Amino acid sequence: MKHGWRWTGALLLVGALGWAGCGGDDGDTRQVGDPVVPETPVEDPQLPDAGTGEVDAGTQVPDAGTQVPDAGTGTDAGTGTPDAGTGTDAGTDAGVPETVQTYPLPSAPGWTFYNQDMGAPRYVYGISADQGGNVWVAGGEEGLFLIKKGSNTIQRFTMSDGLRPYGRMRDGVGGPPPGVPYLKVISVAGGPDGTVFVGYAGKPPKAGMPTCEDEWDQSENDKREPDASVYKSGDADKVTLKADGTLDVVHYDIHTGPTKVSREMRGREKLCTIYRIAYDPVKEVVWFGGNHGFAMGDAKFDGNVPSYCWDPRPWDIEVKPGEPKFKWEFECAGLYEHVHPAIAGPNDEVLSDRYYGIAITENHDVFFGGQIRSTRFRYGTNGDNYWRAQSQTEDEGYEWNRFDIWADKVPNFPKPEERVDDNVSGMAMAGNGSGDVWVSSFYYGLARLSADGTVQTKVMQDLVNYTPAKGATPAMAPTSSVATDPWDGSLWVGANWWGGITRLKGGSTVKYSGDVFGNVVTSVSSVSDIQFDRSAGKRRVLVAFEGVKVAKTGVVTPGLIGIYEGD
Repeated sequence: MKHGWRWTGALLLVGALGWAGCGGDDGDTRQVGDPVVPETPVEDPQLPDAGTGEVDAGTQVPDAGTQVPDAGTGTDAGTGTPDAGTGTDAGTDAGVPETVQTYPLPSAPGWTFYNQDMGAPRYVYGISADQGGNVWVAGGEEGLFLIKKGSNTIQRFTMSDGLRPYGRMRDGVGGPPPGVPYLKVISVAGGPDGTVFVGYAGKPPKAGMPTCEDEWDQSENDKREPDASVYKSGDADKVTLKADGTLDVVHYDIHTGPTKVSREMRGREKLCTIYRIAYDPVKEVVWFGGNHGFAMGDAKFDGNVPSYCWDPRPWDIEVKPGEPKFKWEFECAGLYEHVHPAIAGPNDEVLSDRYYGIAITENHDVFFGGQIRSTRFRYGTNGDNYWRAQSQTEDEGYEWNRFDIWADKVPNFPKPEERVDDNVSGMAMAGNGSGDVWVSSFYYGLARLSADGTVQTKVMQDLVNYTPAKGATPAMAPTSSVATDPWDGSLWVGANWWGGITRLKGGSTVKYSGDVFGNVVTSVSSVSDIQFDRSAGKRRVLVAFEGVKVAKTGVVTPGLIGIYEGD
């Protein structure tokens, strides 16, 4: 089965493509505040500032060991602003004592709920089922949770069980980075029976220091040793439950090593926080949506790599005659990274961030939705050629494949005040062979796109948390998750704030709100994830209520796991 895992040799004619890579970090060029997304709970939800986002100028070189001329313009706009979702899940803020707000466990026909008293995590970031019907839950700093098929008992796994939210060092043996590791599980996607793909948040930096996205580049500009515990943090694991109840863990170190990218010859370390994951069992690949861009992993990757992957020598050393040159290949990471549908800002800086939307099409292309722009990554269309698909998202002449769903005030080089960031929170194929995709926004409700990305319709007023415009504040329907029901094609839509779930079915609307979940959880908690257990012989909807902590007051409203098996 062909799916592009040719680790050596050229996949494309490199000279014809001219990819150059991210380049160095020239400082914070975003100059705007980060938007409010579910991992950063706030007491009074509001529209973001003018937006955020950055990209690098160009991409990696597909031909192993081959450099290409510098292509693309702009600088890699790094930032010292923490990525949403990397804060702590517990404790106090600025000395404010923490108070946990409890509420009754909901009870409703067709629904089963799990709370902290039953072993669920305090904060529930994601939920998914593997092909055997086991339910996996992303529990933030508490780790990974499991409800085995046929059981109501919740198991918890942490770093002591083998979770590895950090990459490997080029120290000769591939050891862990120095410093204190950081665990925060924020996304899950079920794989084969007993296997789940797990996404982590990057480690929060010390005050005033760059984030995991920028630490590698900025440290070089500052002429200091980079903090490996930050730039090597996060990424993803493939976790398999063994027969004896222990875990087999394979880490995806989402980076590119030295000598592969012409503008980043010392290597690239940009993606670290993985917001969404999608598994394609036919192509045996796994897709990661993260900060800055997205990546593709080999779902069969076992973590066993050649020793040269950990070569500790400087990549630019003088090589003696007959001595092998420095070597790093993509097999060292088990993945290809990274891609983003970038646009340029007013100072020619390029903009991209936070890819929460992933939807796999029938032909195995993949829609990716980001904060600034979205794209159809034409992987299947190009015969599973990642590099050619990358070109058709990023290169000149493919502007049509960079979708502005909630349009900016100007089409090109928008100033901060001219931007209307899409803030995509999720994507789901519409089904029924239409090729359409539903897109949710953290602020603007829903949009339905055709197969080529054309906006067909938008939905806001039908959603459970629709709020009409008032004064200078536009209408909103903050939406944090979306999923298509495989049983009847209905659309399940999770509210970011103020509501619960809306189900759009056959022209009608069903709303699951305070009457089902209780007013406490629906008024403050994001429905952070909705997925379906496709192994079951009937409808089984998996719902994650994230929970929230209000930093100003210290009040914590714990999250909730919900499973629906009704009509």
